[in-house]
Amino acid sequence: MLGAKAMNEESTIPLFSPQLGEEEKQALCEVIDSGWLTMGETVAAFERAFAELHGVDNAVAVNSCTAALHLSLKALNIGPGDEVLVPSLTFVATVNAVLYVGAMPVFVDIEGVGLPHISLKDAEMKCTPRTKAAIVMHYGGYLVDMVAWHSFCDEKGLILIEDAAHAPAVGAVGRWSDASAFSFFSNKNMSTAEGGMIIAPDASVLKRIRHMRSHGMTTDTLTRHRGHAHSYDVIMLGYNYRMDELRAAMGLVQLARLRRWNKRRYELSNCYRQLLAAQLPEVVVPFDQTHETAAHLMPVLLPAGIDRQKIMDHLRGDGIQTSIHYPPIHLFSYYSERFPGINLPKTEEFCAKELTLPLHPSLREGDVERVVNLLRKAVNGT
Repeated sequence: MLGAKAMNEESTIPLFSPQLGEEEKQALCEVIDSGWLTMGETVAAFERAFAELHGVDNAVAVNSCTAALHLSLKALNIGPGDEVLVPSLTFVATVNAVLYVGAMPVFVDIEGVGLPHISLKDAEMKCTPRTKAAIVMHYGGYLVDMVAWHSFCDEKGLILIEDAAHAPAVGAVGRWSDASAFSFFSNKNMSTAEGGMIIAPDASVLKRIRHMRSHGMTTDTLTRHRGHAHSYDVIMLGYNYRMDELRAAMGLVQLARLRRWNKRRYELSNCYRQLLAAQLPEVVVPFDQTHETAAHLMPVLLPAGIDRQKIMDHLRGDGIQTSIHYPPIHLFSYYSERFPGINLPKTEEFCAKELTLPLHPSLREGDVERVVNLLRKAVNGT
């Protein structure tokens, strides 16, 4: 794999490493040789394969998870005057998509620092007559309790949307919500460089999404090229959110390995847990070891009083890349100015302590040992 080669040559341990090789190159060459570059048979094949892997009838490919969230909200008729319950512990796109459709995000705290998922109790307290939907996010690849959230939304008459950017091909993801959005960005468990996918149980919702992803048109270029239609109508306000054949070709190759990669990520995350418990018990790993997960991230919580930036600088000097997932959205300048006075104490505590360690299938157990050893030295030296 190219990712593993680059990692070894640079003598660093990167935060993530795209798993790319000869099969991806060959798949891209085949698309180029075909002469058909966008929204053709390869995209359709990728959609079918993704749906089959997730145990559903169909899926719609788009150019990003952000587009997937936007189209899901739009297709489910979320709009001006509606409120949507959202976590602040997520990438900003989760909440941006709510604003795209003219709705109002209502920030909900997490359950706790050991379970950093959107809180059902806080969500219930923040429901109003205007609340129409909730977006839950499988932070780090660790699955939200979708049965509980499904029951809550069913009782309240709310639409339930999954931000499944971190959690492809794990458990029953995509089967308890009204729509689920997935990401294939370069740092995800599988990648098409950019790209996303939508799953929804209602065929009419998926049909509407298909129209919206391509300018609201009733037929696509391939259909007209084959002579099945000679023109088209535009039946709604649409967007240019299509996926091209090159990305779909990469996706098909990556998808075949996804579950194996997820398994390897899970094994490495457990290796981290064991080493941290033995060598650095004051560093907390969120979630229980048995929690169902695609193991997208390796988040840890540093002890109180530790200067996180110094830890990151120490590790970077030793060739270890780290990051933060995530700065809380409600504290970003744009959101704090637009929605002032929001207080999410558990989210803020978690985000102040969180540090993301390297995790990807190219890692070896020896790499994990090196990361933990250097983290121990950095923590003890501060």
